[in-house]
Amino acid sequence: MSNADEYVPPKVWTWDKESGGKFASINRPIAGATHDKELPVGKHPLQLYSLATPNGVKVTIMLEELLALGHSGAEYDAWLIRINDGDQFGSGFVAVNPNSKIPALMDRSGKTPVRVFESGAILQYLAEKFVAFMPAGGAERAECLSWLFWQMGSAPFLGGGFGHFYAYAPAKFEYPINRYAMEVKRQLDVLDRHLAEHHYLAGDDYTIADMAVWPWYGNLVKGLAYGAGEFLSVHEYKNVLRWTDEIALRPAVQRGRMVNRVMGEPSSQLHERHDASDFDTQTQDKIGPAATGKS
Repeated sequence: MSNADEYVPPKVWTWDKESGGKFASINRPIAGATHDKELPVGKHPLQLYSLATPNGVKVTIMLEELLALGHSGAEYDAWLIRINDGDQFGSGFVAVNPNSKIPALMDRSGKTPVRVFESGAILQYLAEKFVAFMPAGGAERAECLSWLFWQMGSAPFLGGGFGHFYAYAPAKFEYPINRYAMEVKRQLDVLDRHLAEHHYLAGDDYTIADMAVWPWYGNLVKGLAYGAGEFLSVHEYKNVLRWTDEIALRPAVQRGRMVNRVMGEPSSQLHERHDASDFDTQTQDKIGPAATGKS
């Protein structure tokens, strides 16, 4: 017997109304641009178009880490893409990323510009370009890439699954919240067991695997994601907390977290980044209206 309020899927699904919830206005079942808008281009070879969601933070951390390592070719312009305003559906952005998700990168260092989209692909591209933060080969490289792709496959369960139904859905229902809470806790257990025997995800060295996983699961175990720290008993994952706290102390990570950030304390935000000195000269008058969202 079915519940009277139970949803019965139609024979053919049609998009006839917004789905509701925080991000309903930017969700649609079709791709492509909704308006003409070219992207700005700054003075550096690397042009990043992003927002400081976990996926965006991965890349700004990587770029700041490369600069800290002395790779001057990693200098970049970071342009703010306000996804709640639909900036990702502008014609210029869609030309860089046809999937209309942040982050998106243009490398203009060669004769022909190279576009790179999907955060994991950007991390791997930059690691290979600068020969940094990814083992050169063998078992170590395989381990690094395995954890990178683990994150890319797992995060949708955390963000689009648990985060959506627990924090953003217009109504709360037990089944989806329990289903995704179970999976998120399983993922945390995977990380915790692994980090009990390894300093970083790929072994003794800090790599793009750590940069990919940290913005998602580090925020979660520190109670900063979805307000769900107590609900998920994140204090249980001692090894993930150790790893999270250690990475958070890295100066490049602290800078990377600020770039394209539009939430939190004004002192933690740097809406656009065009030069290393922007971190020193950031002032209250550079902080504009807040915009929030996930990608």
